[in-house]
Amino acid sequence: MYASVADLVERFGEDEIVELTDLEHAGAIDTAVAERALEDASVEIDGFLAARYRLPVTDTPRLLSLLCTDIARYRLQQPVATEQGRQRYEDAIARLKAVARGEINLPLASPPPANAAPATTGGGRRVFDDDALRGY
Repeated sequence: MYASVADLVERFGEDEIVELTDLEHAGAIDTAVAERALEDASVEIDGFLAARYRLPVTDTPRLLSLLCTDIARYRLQQPVATEQGRQRYEDAIARLKAVARGEINLPLASPPPANAAPATTGGGRRVFDDDALRGY
């Protein structure tokens, strides 16, 4: 997982996490429910990272932890998410799409492996070379 239950509590407060996870009304955080949401969020994140990074990412960058908590919180709010929760989720997905496109790089200790051969282009006949332009 890219975040822990403690990360959820740190970002959103214990009261909110109790409210979102305490399905039995015991007055405490249900760690299993919170961890399931974090695991689901981590799987969703991996779907975006798989295009550019070797999985699993072991030395979790802070960015992934932040995105994971936003996604997990949104999942915990279902079926009725708050406007702020929905917006943070959509922002997290937008950032993950940017990571997948290479617009945002994760600061990893070791660079990701090349997952394809280098791009090459065909060396066809040049359209505008000296012979084609002779006489103009």
